[in-house]
Amino acid sequence: AMFNSYCRQVQEHLRQKGWLDEAFVYWFDEPAPRDYAFVTNGFNKLKAAAPDINRMLTEQVEPELIGGPNIWCPVSDAYQHEAAQERRKHGEKFWWYVCTGPKAPYCTLFIDHPGTELRVWLWQTWQRGIDGILVWETNYWTSSAAYPPSGAPQNPYEDPMGWTSGYSTPEGARRPWGNGDGRFIYPPLAAADANPAGPVLDGPVDSIRWEMLRDGIEDYEYFVILKRLLDAKADKLDAQTRARYEGLLTVPEDVTRDMTTFTVDPAPLERHRVEVARAIARLDRL
Repeated sequence: AMFNSYCRQVQEHLRQKGWLDEAFVYWFDEPAPRDYAFVTNGFNKLKAAAPDINRMLTEQVEPELIGGPNIWCPVSDAYQHEAAQERRKHGEKFWWYVCTGPKAPYCTLFIDHPGTELRVWLWQTWQRGIDGILVWETNYWTSSAAYPPSGAPQNPYEDPMGWTSGYSTPEGARRPWGNGDGRFIYPPLAAADANPAGPVLDGPVDSIRWEMLRDGIEDYEYFVILKRLLDAKADKLDAQTRARYEGLLTVPEDVTRDMTTFTVDPAPLERHRVEVARAIARLDRL
């Protein structure tokens, strides 16, 4: 009874504030098949108590989980488009993420991959009708397993590896997740070893990968803006212009053809973005 009452109160608070569309419950991460029944039971209880709060799960569509989450968030190489299309018929949404995986030949977040990959990933996101992305960590600077608390913490400038922590990893074990995994921003240089001589008030240091992710998000928003303008003003266009603008909503093959075939040159992205921007500007004047 207390759980139901609490969930209802949270739901109504979110409704009153106008936050229901933005709020979601994320209570279990990357379940293994042995966890599916437990996860589904929890989601069913939440859905019964507060049906209007979104329920997100970091897992691909699996028959045993259907009816639980209404936001699915698989790791990118586990996304199944046909299964996603079927769930979309039921009003469910899809996000996805990259983290310790996938590895090459997929777009991912590692330092030792082409810098354009995170940007291209957002074009793949738009291409598949995916509504959002998840970034698991931005400042994962040290691993309590690889660098136990009894010693000095990791200096992320000197050791770029995102080492495993948690998951019953014993102290002293060095199990690699990937160079730069979980690390998009860095500490100020004066605090890089976590042992500064005094207070450090400098802000975090950003990375090229962080900026590429930003550019990709902006590219995605260009597509969104163009689509909204076409939905609102298509009747003001002649058939030829309308078809040309609608064609710009399709990601060109020289940007990405499939999940593992994509450009490492930013030129095709910039070229198409300019065309989308010009269409937006012309539609905005109508």
